[in-house]
Amino acid sequence: MAAALHRETWHPEAIVGRLVVLRRHRPDNLSAFARWYADPEVARLTRYQQTPLTNEELQRFFYSRIMGSDSFTMAIHIRETDRLIGTCAFSQLDGDNGSALYHITIGEHSGWGHGYGTEATQLMLSHAFRQLALHRVALTVFEFNERAIRSYRKCGFEVEGRARDAIFRDGRFWDEIHMSVLAEEWELRQRQEPTT
Repeated sequence: MAAALHRETWHPEAIVGRLVVLRRHRPDNLSAFARWYADPEVARLTRYQQTPLTNEELQRFFYSRIMGSDSFTMAIHIRETDRLIGTCAFSQLDGDNGSALYHITIGEHSGWGHGYGTEATQLMLSHAFRQLALHRVALTVFEFNERAIRSYRKCGFEVEGRARDAIFRDGRFWDEIHMSVLAEEWELRQRQEPTT
């Protein structure tokens, strides 16, 4: 992997898809984050703690992880209306080993079930493997988040392991599932799947 990538190459202003447009976050997106992460259902699907983020935790997370100069985080907008519905990111970008961790949250309930998260993930994987020349993208997801798991599988992620009984929700323990996709697997899928 190239030692130095221009910021515009590795973190462009926008990545355009058929359903969504990914854009760099702006400071005024904080209000949307505050709404999303105050939502108990969003917290249930994305956090180990059952309580939503406090205002202090949210501000620290937003300015360090979302707006920080070392972050690769994109806002997810519906292309047709430009409405902000979520966020996706790479963390732990490791140039030496060509790997990264992937994260996505569709914070607006009205954005669930329309394929927006799946396309955002596909756009991020395309960028990871073609522009950033990564070899591996991994993620973790709670076992009960079946909608997310279906989306990740559709994008080419495979289960590679699980942390057993890692989270307590809804009166029982659930596994945390570890998934990944490799560059060659992703490229093979691109060649096999017809473009729409």
